[in-house]
Amino acid sequence: MKTKKEATLLHALIPILFLIVALSTSIIVFGADPHIPLIATIIVASLVATISLGYTWGEIEAGMIDTIKMGMQAALILMVIGTIIGTWILSGTVPTMIYYGLQILSPGIFLVATALICAIVSLATGSSWTTAGTVGIALLGIGQGLGMPPGLIAGAIISGAYFGDKMSPLSDTTNLAPAMAGAELFEHIKHMVYTTVPALIISLVLYGIIGMRYAGNVLDMGNINAMLDAMTANFTISPLLLIPPIVVILIVVMKVPALPGLIAGTILGGIFAAIFQGASFGAIIDAAHYGFELESGLEIVDDLLSGGGLDSMMWTVSLILIALSFGGVMERTGMLHAIGKSILSLANSTGSLILATVLTCIAVNLLAAEQYIAIVVPGRMYKDTYTEKGIHPKVLSRTLEDAGTLTSVLIPWNTCGAFMFATLGVHAFQYAPYAFLNILTPLIAVIYGFIGFTITPLEKDDKIEGAKV
Repeated sequence: MKTKKEATLLHALIPILFLIVALSTSIIVFGADPHIPLIATIIVASLVATISLGYTWGEIEAGMIDTIKMGMQAALILMVIGTIIGTWILSGTVPTMIYYGLQILSPGIFLVATALICAIVSLATGSSWTTAGTVGIALLGIGQGLGMPPGLIAGAIISGAYFGDKMSPLSDTTNLAPAMAGAELFEHIKHMVYTTVPALIISLVLYGIIGMRYAGNVLDMGNINAMLDAMTANFTISPLLLIPPIVVILIVVMKVPALPGLIAGTILGGIFAAIFQGASFGAIIDAAHYGFELESGLEIVDDLLSGGGLDSMMWTVSLILIALSFGGVMERTGMLHAIGKSILSLANSTGSLILATVLTCIAVNLLAAEQYIAIVVPGRMYKDTYTEKGIHPKVLSRTLEDAGTLTSVLIPWNTCGAFMFATLGVHAFQYAPYAFLNILTPLIAVIYGFIGFTITPLEKDDKIEGAKV
């Protein structure tokens, strides 16, 4: 057996630079999808690991499979969300939400209302994905009906959804971050208030200012009425059709695991499709598998109410599996650790340590394509350093979420960015400039680090699980 070498920054930079060149060339020059460039990068990373570091293919493959296991729940949820969207459109649930929303919300308040609605739903459910896959889809349709750009609407949806996801004790990442840092859950949540609430307030102000651009616009009531007429002509619209999303939200709030709760949403969608729209069993199965396609004669309504289905998620699921495979190679062979260690070597002050943590989380999100890894790897990497510098672990856990959780959705090939693209149909590059909360929170965390605000010192009687004291 070969003696394994410790990965250096140079080793790690080879696949990273190849990834940057391969993705930019394929996507920008040729307009290709990211899948094949990522596979090519996996090959390059594996060659570096075998030739230069002494790893066997079996060890590399095991690393890929172990990392894929971390993302399998996300892939399964994504597939079920596809069946929900298909059956909820067929049942009239999504058309009903859009129908009533078009009559209630106006352009001037729409973006602020969107962010707040998504924040409340996500706080209650602990899931940005559930929020985007239910009320998010409806709000996107309403916003487009009001004449707003999809990227702007999706940015407001994601800002609100990730506020709730980050702050809710029901969220998986909210529980994972303190576990990695050695902090207590509710201490962690309270400490996040200092970075996340100011970011939300600033975001709401920005959405209010942008919304004012549309407030003076005269609504094209002819266009809106045409949309309403097209919906009533093709679907039975009823307040009772709001029951499926309400039930799904309540199921998640009651701490039922995500997959059974979402499957219940699909079943309800099928039942309501049969009751309210007279859909046959075959039509329900087709909608769940292949999605729903509307031909109303009005293009904007057809675009809004066509989509969903299990098949619609396969592009994204394949991207997630490939991206996780790359992350697994980088993690198992120590190349991710080499990057983090190099960044950490530059951290001489508290502010630079916070900055290093943020940059590491972003780097792992870029390279490993999974927010859980972007919390686990930096958490393990920096836990003892924070303790040695006398910084309370809740500062680390907060920073892991500020950067690891919130930047994941801004990266197209990350599981979160890929999910939002598959669910909302808006590319990450379109909504990222408008996802203000996700951009501002890590910036605020870095500023606090340099000015010392809310950087709680570690007291002698504080017990940190798993830390060296």
